[in-house]
Amino acid sequence: MVACFAAAVHAEEIGSVSTNFRMTGSDKVVIEAYDDPQVDGVTCYVSRARTGGIKGSLGMAEDPPEASIACRQVGTIAFKGPLKAQEDVFSERMSILFKTLHVVRAVDRKRNTLVYLTYSDRIVSGSPQNAVTAVPVPAGTPIPVK
Repeated sequence: MVACFAAAVHAEEIGSVSTNFRMTGSDKVVIEAYDDPQVDGVTCYVSRARTGGIKGSLGMAEDPPEASIACRQVGTIAFKGPLKAQEDVFSERMSILFKTLHVVRAVDRKRNTLVYLTYSDRIVSGSPQNAVTAVPVPAGTPIPVK
């Protein structure tokens, strides 16, 4: 798998299911966990398709643009510093040259909530398919914003 991650964040594969058997490697839906690099106590779980076969095993296949996301408070929330109002916190290449899966964090100051959006893009055009999730931060813990 060819991958590049914002802020050197690495996905932890939680599990997968095969969706199409191939002798050279099945197509799968994978579940990966990403810990927010700037917010302790928040983990995002992303499920997405991963293409199998020879091209998939060599990192040459283009994975479909669909992804689902659920971010949750998994511990005490602590900020490593002020957050940007919106920033790309994770990204992973989904093909050798052209497609990237992004997870963007936005801060909803009014509701003291972290909002995470996932989508994919290409060098020329992206996909309108997206998913969103939110993690409310306790009222006693204001979100520091730059």
